Parts: sequence; C-alpha cells; structure tokens
Amino acid sequence: MRTRTILLILLAAAAAYFIIDSVTQPNTKTLAGNFRETAMYRNPNNTGPVVRIYAVTVEDTLWNEMERYGQMMPYTKYGTTTVYFFKSGGPSPAELDAMPPHFGSGYQKNCLGKFNKDAMAAETFSKLPFGPHK
Repeated sequence: MRTRTILLILLAAAAAYFIIDSVTQPNTKTLAGNFRETAMYRNPNNTGPVVRIYAVTVEDTLWNEMERYGQMMPYTKYGTTTVYFFKSGGPSPAELDAMPPHFGSGYQKNCLGKFNKDAMAAETFSKLPFGPHK
C-alpha cells in the first residue's frame, strides 16, 4: 500500500511537471516587439520541399527578437522558411508570392530584416536586406 501511494505521488508530480513545462514554453506571442503576421505564402507542393514565406510587422528594430521569431516559425526538413520583418505602422505586403523578392518593390524600403532557414537547416538573419532606408 505504501509503495503504491509513493508511486502514484511520483507519477502525479511527473505529469504535473510535463504539463506545466509544455504550456510555459516560449512562443512568438511572448517576444518583445508586438509581432503581427500580415501575409503568408506556402507552396502547394506536398511531395517535395515545402516553401514558407512570411511577412511580419514589428514595433521596433529588436534584432535579437526578430531572429528568435524566425527560429520559432515552422520548418520542414529540406524545405525553406523565410520571414521578412517590416516596421509596424508602415506599409507591409498583404500578399506574398513564390518568386523573389516575394513582394512588390514598394515595400522594400520598409523591410527591416530577413530571416531565412534553408534546405540544410542553416539559419541566416540579415538587417536591412534591401539596403539602408532613407
């Protein structure tokens, strides 16, 4: 009886730990910068590499937070994930397409950063990918 009670208590404690750990994981909503996704593209190919492209607005140039946001976005092995960051309150694309630069040139001056995870899972983050803003 005593052994069974101890085992049940240990099992309940382990279950509580796993549940609490699962629901307190960091996510894109916990990052500073008030990130908001404005557009998303995913290729219709379900038999080959998955291409995901996101346009996201951010309130400030929080470079580390932008990179962390990109790292949290979905990624499929041998696919690519690209995230473009735009200044909140400025113009940002409402639609993206498969061909680079993935949005109209009018939005390039408002693009603060670009995160890319390629087919080999190598991550790159570039500040002001279309040059300095004027």
